[in-house]
Amino acid sequence: MSGKQEISRRTFLNYALMGTGGFLAAGMITPMIRFAIDPVLKTSAGGDKVAVGNVDDFGPEPKRVDYKVHTKDGWYESESTMSAWVRKLEDGTILALSPICKHLGCTVDWNTGENKNEYFCPCHFGRYAINGENIIGTPPLKSLDEYDQEVKDGKLYLGKTKPNTRPGVSA
Repeated sequence: MSGKQEISRRTFLNYALMGTGGFLAAGMITPMIRFAIDPVLKTSAGGDKVAVGNVDDFGPEPKRVDYKVHTKDGWYESESTMSAWVRKLEDGTILALSPICKHLGCTVDWNTGENKNEYFCPCHFGRYAINGENIIGTPPLKSLDEYDQEVKDGKLYLGKTKPNTRPGVSA
């Protein structure tokens, strides 16, 4: 005896149909999975920092700078307008502060409140000193965030925000 087991026609057709169906299902599901995970696999193009102007354009008085950042979130690409308050310090370094109030996220302005030489948040009367330190006794509990920055070939490049480690000042 040879030990071969005969397969019936019905069993063969079942195997053939299941194999064909599995092949077709894999062919339909594979592009869907690829579509779902493709944005995760792609690396973001471009650098982390955006040029906002020449270093010589800034002085000791804070200057508001508006610039555009290309944002990619999965399949959605957009351009966002960002702002920063930039000033040159006495030692020649640049200080770039976020205009977002640390109390409730309103936008702060320079020299618009009762007290001059301060950032002022009109939403809840928050105040910040010229270096972004929160003034104690006003609603914000933290100092304004700073932008990660780089000076290259006379141009100022701003990146993401980082916490400002300056303590608050008394009023």
